[in-house]
Amino acid sequence: MAAKKDNPHAGHRERMRREFLNGGAAGMADHRLLEMLLFYTNSRGDVNPLAHQLVNEFGSLSGVFHATYDQLLNVPGVGPSAALLLQLIPAAAARYMQETASFDGQIVDIWQLKDQLDPNFIGQRDELAYLVCMDGKSKVLAIRELGQGVVDAVHIVSRKVMETALACNASQVVLAHNHVSGIACPSEADVVTTLHLKRLLADVGVMLIDHLIFAGGDMVSMAQSGLLRR
Repeated sequence: MAAKKDNPHAGHRERMRREFLNGGAAGMADHRLLEMLLFYTNSRGDVNPLAHQLVNEFGSLSGVFHATYDQLLNVPGVGPSAALLLQLIPAAAARYMQETASFDGQIVDIWQLKDQLDPNFIGQRDELAYLVCMDGKSKVLAIRELGQGVVDAVHIVSRKVMETALACNASQVVLAHNHVSGIACPSEADVVTTLHLKRLLADVGVMLIDHLIFAGGDMVSMAQSGLLRR
């Protein structure tokens, strides 16, 4: 039985992937970006000539994306899978641009978060902590549970908050936890922990804009209470 031949283009593809991961698309020519996309429709073949052909046919990478499905199929070497992928890219990009440009879901008043967070604390007998991760427009990206009783353990909450904020690519965050005592008044430990977190997050370019305390249906904002200005 003949031995299976290695893919002669594997090294080339891996070098291009590394180049993109290290430097992004800024320094890559149109045909090279297009070639990388075509990798996913042709697992082994050399798609570099086809990438050149598409750019020559339609003038640029954007021209390729503006081409219709039928126009793409008319280019020799472009099959249904490649034509569909090249149609999906601008469609997905348009959806992305719409969502990021929209102000839907923007938090303009910290009290908007009360309705979102309250259900997590109702009836709880243990302290729970959550992190609200937001982008630069104050749109909520995710609300992540940090765990039970973590706010009192500074080293634990610091690690969890940093990991969560960075994993969500957050520009701003709001910390929230409940007091099982039934009194939504920040303790001195809450203040110390929050200021510590504020400094840590600032070092990685993330702004901690508030720490909300929940208890018995009430909510107290540490920022509005002036406790984050120390």
